[in-house]
Formats: sequence, C-alpha cells, structure tokens
Amino acid sequence: MFRITFSKAHVKRFQQELDKAYKRGDKRAVRHLSVLMMISCRVALETILAVWNVSQQTVYNWINDFLVEQFDSLVYRHVPGRPPRLTKGQKQKLSKWVEDGPEACGYATGCWTSVLIQDLIYQKFHVLYNRFYVCELLRNLGFSFHKARFISDHLDEEARQRWMKKEFPKILKQAQRLGASVYFGDEASFALWGSLSYTWGRKGCQTQVKTTGLRKGYKVFGAIEFFSGRLIYQGTEERFQSNSYQSFLLHLLSQVSGKVILIQDGARYHTSKATREFFEQHKERLLVYQLPSYSPDYNPIEYLWKKVKTKATHNRYFAEFVKLIASVDLALDVLATQADEILRLMGVYTKHLAGYATT
Repeated sequence: MFRITFSKAHVKRFQQELDKAYKRGDKRAVRHLSVLMMISCRVALETILAVWNVSQQTVYNWINDFLVEQFDSLVYRHVPGRPPRLTKGQKQKLSKWVEDGPEACGYATGCWTSVLIQDLIYQKFHVLYNRFYVCELLRNLGFSFHKARFISDHLDEEARQRWMKKEFPKILKQAQRLGASVYFGDEASFALWGSLSYTWGRKGCQTQVKTTGLRKGYKVFGAIEFFSGRLIYQGTEERFQSNSYQSFLLHLLSQVSGKVILIQDGARYHTSKATREFFEQHKERLLVYQLPSYSPDYNPIEYLWKKVKTKATHNRYFAEFVKLIASVDLALDVLATQADEILRLMGVYTKHLAGYATT
C-alpha cells in the first residue's frame, strides 16, 4: 500500500476525468486514472498490478509525474486511425451478453447504457471503444436504444405460451363454429387532473399544465371485437365493482346479436361470486375466458386506452368534470368509427386474424 494521500478535490477530479476518458474511449487515460483512484482508496499494490496489468515502476512513474505536473500529467496525444475490430465470434458473444441483460453480466442494473456496454467490451475483450462508436456497433448488431417496460416477477411464461399457441386458436375455432363474436374487454379510469406527456419547451424552463388537483375520475368499461374492430363502451362515475361490470356486460349483450365470447383479465370484480353467477345466468349467449395472469400486453384494448388518453387527457386542463367526460367520450366516439385503427391494435394476435380471414 502506498503512503500517499490525495485530497478530496483530487479524488473528485480523478472521477470526473475518468468518466470523460470512458466516454471518449481513451484506454490509456482510463488505466492511468483508475490506478490513481485505487491508490487513493488504499488498494494494495499487488492488486493494482494484477487488475491493470502494469509494472510497479510504471505506477511509481505515474505517481511521481502527478506530484510534479498534477493533472497535466494525464494528458495523452490522440492516436488517429480506426478503432480495433472485434472478431465475428466476439461480436456474437457480445450480442448474447446484451440479450441476457446487465444483471446476468454482473452489473447492478436492469438496463444497458452505451458506457456500461463500453465497460463490458473492455472487461471481456480488452478493447476500449469510444461510447459513440459503441452505439454504432450495437445498431449494426441489430440492437436499438428504446424505453424498457416492466413485467411482473409472477409472470408465468409457460401459461402465456400455452394461451397463444393452444387456447386462443381453440377459442377462434369455437367462435367460427358458433358464429360468435370475440371481444376483448377491460376498463380504464380517466383522471380529472389530466395526464402528462412529453412536449417541446424552452431549455431550463419546465412546461406547466394547470390542474384542479381534485381526486375524481371518469370510469369507462370497453370491449373491442377481434374480427371486425368494433368498439362498445360505457362510461360511469361509479367505482369499478361487480355491479357496474355486470351493467356493462348487459349493455354489450344488448348491442350484439348472437353469441358473444368475452376475453377478460383477472380483476377481482371480473371473477367475484356475483359476477360468476351473472355468467351462469347468461351462459346461453355469453362465454367467458380468462387471459393468463399478469399479461396486460395480451389484451389489445389496453393499447386503445393509451390512445384515448393521448387524444383526450394528455396535457389538458379540465376545470369541470363534465368537460373531462365530454373529451373522453369524443375520443371514444371517433375511435368507434375507425375499425381499421382498432384492428391494428391486435398486435400479437394479427397472425391469427390473417389466418381466419383466409378460411
């Protein structure tokens, strides 16, 4: 261990310069600064030499240079030319690691950044790319930078696969045999205080949207038909509960002729004793199937709610509750006339829709 102590200001500057070196892909500066950082943390000399593959004399030279020249000793002349290439095999390994995720590679995060992948490449292959080149490399390997999404840790992937490959195709065959409509049902709440989304504004000045702050919402039950793209909805100021859900189902049955197959999630009022009794009373016309647990992405109407919020409530101010209702109803009324738009929401089910159309 070295008998040398750096000030807090020095250590802070080391970290700042190290971050800059990583960003520009300066391998020599990264090694140089990392050694000084480890010295400031009282890391044993043997460990430093092993981790960074430098000689003891080099470390002493770096310390001496810093004592004489301070941070000027860390400046290196830029070496021109193309960055070193990864082999085809190394690129395949890198792709596999990126797909596995940062946690599988020992990082304490669930999302990759270019700097993190820059570090991964250096740790695995001893090649330090500029982080901007890392982005280009990832795009060439078929990756894109996009927003992640949450999935429940209770998600049953086997049940999801079984639904998509076996259960849903059986439902479609049953619908064809019975001449039944297939509806995906769900509900959404639209808050009086509106909703926020991204917007352009002056730098350093966050855009402000007025709100009443009142905790009140407009509740909407809805269902979209798989084959036709038809939308049926019913708004209410009541809470989501068994009685209001059953009221909507009666409305749905009154709007549709023939048998109806309803696909729903496992919300408590969808599966309550009172609702199950309702299903039994209407089993001659209404057949009900449950989506796999924790699978909102398997219910296309979830994407319809996002569209409605974008059109009706994003960055909007509603001084009165009736204005919120009018805005949401207008968006729904417009979407109800756009069957093609709703059919495009079917996403993962589109292949089944195309197959049915050819029979």
